[in-house]
Amino acid sequence: MGRGRGFQIDRKDNWAYSMLILQPDHITSAMFIEALRQLRKKKGDQPAFGRLRLESFHEGLSIQTMHIGPYASEPVTIETMDAYAHAHGYMMHGKHHEIYLGNPLRAQPEKLKTILRHPVKPDKVRESAGT
Repeated sequence: MGRGRGFQIDRKDNWAYSMLILQPDHITSAMFIEALRQLRKKKGDQPAFGRLRLESFHEGLSIQTMHIGPYASEPVTIETMDAYAHAHGYMMHGKHHEIYLGNPLRAQPEKLKTILRHPVKPDKVRESAGT
């Protein structure tokens, strides 16, 4: 899928992803550590707690689109985004992210809405070729 990417949607054992929850700007590392301490006190030390982290996310220049339909059909939309980027002198790079606007437990798959965002950078090969 795409130019030089090896992602396969049907191989979930090969997925690498992070789930993010937007935090207000005033949340500090100290506040996060304290909240995690309180969570461990209340729930016990669960293995997943060791994977929680507070971090900033900055993707830079990106393209985005609204994907409507089941998650399994996203590769077609991502291919369209890749073609659009290429046609406009860019190439997709890095990790894309998805913003889910529906509940897959309540919405029909064909009505699910997902914003797909993918970082892009100028396609240096095309620039040097003069296209």
